[in-house]
Amino acid sequence: MTYLHFKALHIIFVVSWFAGLFYMPRLLVYHTEAQGKADAIKEALSAEFQKMEKLLWNAIMVPAMWLTLITGSIMIYITPDWLSQGWMHMKLTFVLGLVGYHFFTRKLILEIKKGQFRFSSIQLRLWNEVATIFLFSIVFLVVLKNSVDWIWGVLGLIAFAVIIMSAVKIVKKLRESK
Repeated sequence: MTYLHFKALHIIFVVSWFAGLFYMPRLLVYHTEAQGKADAIKEALSAEFQKMEKLLWNAIMVPAMWLTLITGSIMIYITPDWLSQGWMHMKLTFVLGLVGYHFFTRKLILEIKKGQFRFSSIQLRLWNEVATIFLFSIVFLVVLKNSVDWIWGVLGLIAFAVIIMSAVKIVKKLRESK
């Protein structure tokens, strides 16, 4: 297999991983909101959400994360000069943050499974947007490489985060006003 084969596989696994990273917090939002329902409905919904969360975690998120990390590592092995470039250091830092996000989401799944709902649905909606920030950061670093102006990049990332968080709050207010 060539570098391009591993790159294609890497992109496929990244997309699969992000599908899970985007969907899991949304399931946690719905699971949390189900706690306000009548007991019989709450129990049925909670059982269904736990089943969906377990399947998404075990069948998609964990394998996709490992396959993403493995194929990324192989590409670095094939092209070791990347490790001397600043954009790669930043990308790997964001990837490390993304792995942390992944496992903190797992912690939330386990807490909710035990009936501990420490975050509200709005907080979980905001948590859901963190993966989007990682996605934008990583993709722009990989595509632009050294042409990224670090100061403007950081300011743009902060502005993007504020816009996303504001959009979530606006949508919440619109829902509540209906």
